[in-house]
Amino acid sequence: MLLCREQRRVHKLLNMISNLNNCIAFSSIPRQNQVQRSDLSRVSFTFRSFQIESCLRKDKSELQQHSSHLPTRFFVNHVSRVSRNQAQEALFDYLHYTRSFTFTDAEHISKNSPCFMSTLLSKIDDNHKDVSRGLTKFLRYNPINEFEPFFESLGLCPYEFETFLPQKLMFLSDDGIMFENFHALCNYGIPRGKIGRMYKEAREIFRYESGLLAMKLRDYENLGLSKATVIKLVTSCPLLLVGGIDAEFASVVDKLKGLQVGCDWLGRYLSDRKTYSWRRILKTIEFLDKVGCKDENLSRLLKTYPALVIEGSGKKFYVLFGRLFKVGLQVNEIYRLFIDNPEMLSDKCVKNIQKTLDFLIAIRMETQFITKILLSHMELIGSCSLPAPRTACLSLNVRQDELCQLLEKEPLRLFSFVSTTKKRKSKPLSEDSRKYLEKTAFLLRLGYVENSDEMVKALKQFRGRGDQLQERFDCLVKAGLNHNVVTEIIRHAPMILNLSKDVIEKKIHSLTELLGYPIESLVRFPAYLCYDMQRIHHRFSMYLWLRERDAAKPMLSPSTILTCGDARFVKYFVNVHPEGPAIWESINQSST
Repeated sequence: MLLCREQRRVHKLLNMISNLNNCIAFSSIPRQNQVQRSDLSRVSFTFRSFQIESCLRKDKSELQQHSSHLPTRFFVNHVSRVSRNQAQEALFDYLHYTRSFTFTDAEHISKNSPCFMSTLLSKIDDNHKDVSRGLTKFLRYNPINEFEPFFESLGLCPYEFETFLPQKLMFLSDDGIMFENFHALCNYGIPRGKIGRMYKEAREIFRYESGLLAMKLRDYENLGLSKATVIKLVTSCPLLLVGGIDAEFASVVDKLKGLQVGCDWLGRYLSDRKTYSWRRILKTIEFLDKVGCKDENLSRLLKTYPALVIEGSGKKFYVLFGRLFKVGLQVNEIYRLFIDNPEMLSDKCVKNIQKTLDFLIAIRMETQFITKILLSHMELIGSCSLPAPRTACLSLNVRQDELCQLLEKEPLRLFSFVSTTKKRKSKPLSEDSRKYLEKTAFLLRLGYVENSDEMVKALKQFRGRGDQLQERFDCLVKAGLNHNVVTEIIRHAPMILNLSKDVIEKKIHSLTELLGYPIESLVRFPAYLCYDMQRIHHRFSMYLWLRERDAAKPMLSPSTILTCGDARFVKYFVNVHPEGPAIWESINQSST
């Protein structure tokens, strides 16, 4: 009987083992795929458990749902530089030769879509030594969704353009209206990397009929704005291109036209990283006009402190005005303070004034004494930073109410224990020298704000005397560029003014006379002037030779000719013609 019981237990145990084998299966690893111990990181083990598969799927779906809200670029695998360059060339060849993209479009997309490139590389065999060949083979049989690298090349992250991807389209040529409007923006001079924000904030402009978007851009030029200002304007406020001309913006332009600063004053201080409220800017200018700050005074105020209206769309001014009005100052008194002490609108002075108001309110001083101190000592208040009331009481060894009574009788005692703001730690070459003063005067004429961080940085970047810098600047103006356009170019590429006048003239001659390009090409590609003459001469000569034989497009962008590497230039500008290598060699030999 005991033996039968043991037999039943053994039989039950065997059934359990059999059931367990049916539930769990381990994938076998072939011998040829086995690696050494040092390469264990490359081995991927696959376990299949049918009982817990639903749990794994649930966890995986939750992980995917969570990761979809995160920027994809943070998960991009590291790709070596050689593999990346080969992959870019393969993608360029696919877009340019297979999909008939223009050279410029194919080059920009292939070089500015790293996340898409990483995904593409993950789809070919890791053991494939020739990445370019493997990727070319993959693209031959697997067409890509062209909208993904296109949107990424416009400056958008993958998680930003996921909602923009068309559901039933794969090729950009299928959405001809969008692509045509994109080219209208490019042809106008808007940088491709900034068009992504425009698409994100104002998609309506990409559905316009042919020619309508270009007409809207010209309409803003007809208001009296320069092309450079319009470009900066629409990249920072793309909604201006939706519908007709924005009435509030047009009113701002009309106001500026009547002042000495001019309407292109906007273009110097707008940032494509910020958004502006034209209604608030208009109200700020109108308010300054109402309180008596008119014409010459208003122009001087805007030139000296542009942030008063531009930064925060005038919000800083309203906050300061509101606080002064709240403590008891009248409108005409506040205006008189602005006229007599325009520096009080700078960032540091605003902070110091607010600290002083907080200090006086904290010690419970009456408003009549506060207004008296503000009207009498605004210059000192703006230049000094007050400590906390408790620190002041400890330094004078008095109570808070005693401190209040002391300051009411002797207001100047307020500044006996203040810590004056630290002077800027810039080290000009010689502050008293004529050279430094000339350079400072030149930067002020360009629109830099005196003693600002931007001016300190510019003083270090520009080399030469003020008259030399002015001579180089005038050289660009005489070539046919608008004064404001040259100012914008210098702000983006300050190293241009470190070139001599002769070098600048030679490079402009090569661009306009040799190639026949308009001088406005420098607006799109100011870095052209920074390339050495030998590179410009060699590549332009080769391109001209190809153009005469219809082997290259007639008006290819100078950036396309100059920025690519030597190997890429030889491939697409030399080897495209049977006689190209011989001509290229002769050009190099005759460089002397």
